[in-house]
Amino acid sequence: MKIVSCITARGGSKGIFKKNMLDLYGKPLVYYSIDASLNSMVNETYVSTDDDDIKMCSLNCGAEVIDRPKELSGDVIMPDEALLHFTEKVDFDILVFIQPTSPMIKSKYIDEGINMIKSGKYDSIFTATKEHWLPRWSKDVKPVDWDIYNRPRRQDKSELYVENGMFYITKRENLISSKLRYSGNIGVVEIPLKDSFQIDNEEDLELVRKII
Repeated sequence: MKIVSCITARGGSKGIFKKNMLDLYGKPLVYYSIDASLNSMVNETYVSTDDDDIKMCSLNCGAEVIDRPKELSGDVIMPDEALLHFTEKVDFDILVFIQPTSPMIKSKYIDEGINMIKSGKYDSIFTATKEHWLPRWSKDVKPVDWDIYNRPRRQDKSELYVENGMFYITKRENLISSKLRYSGNIGVVEIPLKDSFQIDNEEDLELVRKII
């Protein structure tokens, strides 16, 4: 059973310029995902990118590189399309799709997800963090799924999983048939809140720098 990872690290980014190459304690952001993959049960670690700097950095970090076409690297393109392009280039049985914006990723989380797939109980998994109920409001100040005249207690509401985007794992046949990062019987790798943060903007970056 061949297990590979695909780390999608395009050059463009609206929130932070060259985000995947930003310095985080002496290492580029993409390094943390590469390192976690290399130290996991993954057999081959790839970075899919359209950017020459990310390509050279990834090779230096020990990953292999798939050159992603520019038409699959824009802001409006979902990563699933890049994964399908990857599938045309690389043979595998199980794919670990990693987004390099979660620097607290750990190999033990990846291995947990892989073992869930290998158990035969799941076709796909994603990472998520448990969330206690909190009153949420829309931008036009309307309560979302609750009533101000009958405000529920937190303990009366079920906990929810919030997808944190750290990584996804799926079988090759599921990806090809569904064209989605997860399908079939889906499981969850629960990530502690302290390790779940993503870097999408400068505020996220400052927060992570205080935590990591």
